[in-house]
Amino acid sequence: MVRHPLSKTSNKYLRKYRKWPHSPYKTLWHHNFGENQAMRILKQAAKTSTMASSHDNLNLNHPCLLSTLIHSFKTYSCDPTPNAFYFLFKTLSHTSRLHDIPPILDHLEHVEKFETPEYIFGYLIRIYGRFGKIQEAVDLFYRIPKFRCAPTVCSLNLLLSVLCRNRECLNMVPQILLKSQHMNIRIEESTFGVLIKALCRFNRVGFAIEMLNCMIDDGYNLDDSICSLIISSLCEQRDMTSVDALCFWGDIRRLGFCPGVMDYSNLIRFLVREGRGRDALDILNQMKEDGIKPDIVCYTMVLSGVVADRDYVKADELFDELIVLGLVPDIYTYNVYINGLCKQNNLEEALKILASMEDLGCKSNVVTYNTLLAALCKARELSKARGLMKEMKLKGVEPNLHTYRIMLDGLIGNVEIIEACLLLEEMLEKRFYPRSSTFDNIIHEMCQKGLVKEALELMKKIVAESFAPGARAWEALLLNSGSELTYSETTLSGLVKPKESQLSKWMGGFSELKANLLSIQDDVLHFAGTVRFHL
Repeated sequence: MVRHPLSKTSNKYLRKYRKWPHSPYKTLWHHNFGENQAMRILKQAAKTSTMASSHDNLNLNHPCLLSTLIHSFKTYSCDPTPNAFYFLFKTLSHTSRLHDIPPILDHLEHVEKFETPEYIFGYLIRIYGRFGKIQEAVDLFYRIPKFRCAPTVCSLNLLLSVLCRNRECLNMVPQILLKSQHMNIRIEESTFGVLIKALCRFNRVGFAIEMLNCMIDDGYNLDDSICSLIISSLCEQRDMTSVDALCFWGDIRRLGFCPGVMDYSNLIRFLVREGRGRDALDILNQMKEDGIKPDIVCYTMVLSGVVADRDYVKADELFDELIVLGLVPDIYTYNVYINGLCKQNNLEEALKILASMEDLGCKSNVVTYNTLLAALCKARELSKARGLMKEMKLKGVEPNLHTYRIMLDGLIGNVEIIEACLLLEEMLEKRFYPRSSTFDNIIHEMCQKGLVKEALELMKKIVAESFAPGARAWEALLLNSGSELTYSETTLSGLVKPKESQLSKWMGGFSELKANLLSIQDDVLHFAGTVRFHL
């Protein structure tokens, strides 16, 4: 078979017919290979630099990474890439060698010709902010156009985020915003978000609301997350009134804001805290009208507000309503409802609720019993209170300090001094201490009943616990120890010109009391410092 000679239309890329042979380093494959090899050398040098930095606290004898970068790319006839410089900046930041960054930036600005990607400056601004170099971050932001890069709102938002972390840097924000206009950076919705979040974080909710109004005036859509943040921050403020909160709530709803369960919960909690139970109930009804089913937390908060407003009829309706809706009351719900029943003096119904709680799978706690004990003691039903406290202990609910104080006040109010002393002994064993006024009442009643010796023993025990009795307790002991004097006989006028017989009796009683008090002198001196502190 005869082979025809190659025509002029032959493949000119074959080596035999090619006029200019390809250079081995001009193909894309060889170019990528050269860049990869240069980066490999740079990474090896960076690893060596990192190891040297960890062993040399003075940062001496570290390899110059910039020279390594330039040399490695020149070796393979490649130009340095933006990723190579980005890797260099990351390496220096991880080793806290921020002082080596400015020379690299100078080289990047004056020597290299490529357009520097903006993400490099965003990373550096974030690093400067992390290390507290605020002025360096601001200067770098102003310098971005010199690197053949058109800054966008991304760099602006990063810088604002850095400035808004520190309250002292907030005064720089207006100047930055004005400068960004000259840099042809358009403020976007995300920028408003950064500023509003910062204002809420520093409890400047009023300014945050003004910023939100400016955002709306500029034609931006209402952001639900920003509105939720403002509501949450507003409800945490102590200087904001419920009127302000409701006005802001109504305004953003008219603008199209669709609140969620958490937004409703925050507002309801705020209104209840401000004593606006009726307004909280209106918000709950509004929540149901919007098609959102309130949870048990919302009902419990509104129930608490209604009980505080003494609207007990509405409280009963709310409790029945949440049961009908299929919500399961928790211990907080029961405690609020029982508190409402106790305020109505409907103790029988409150005790029935307590009995039915465990059948419904809700175990009562110490708050439940304290609420009932306080109501029973106030109604002078001490027998039921004693039985309830026994039941409380049998069910494994440990009484706390408030429990003992409630029972102690109830016993003293009913002049059950002996039982009050026994309960006080039990308190001291658990290192619970009564109120100073309660203890004074106990000592006073004991002295009135002639139990001065027992009162002195009780005083000795309470003093040994570094408890500071009030002046009334000491006065009762002084005037009743070993003397038949009564308080009516020892008025101020009687003490100014006492009769001789009365004076001798009083001095005799005082001498006996002095002898008794000497036995606890060390304990008295021990708690003297505590007494001075309280005074």
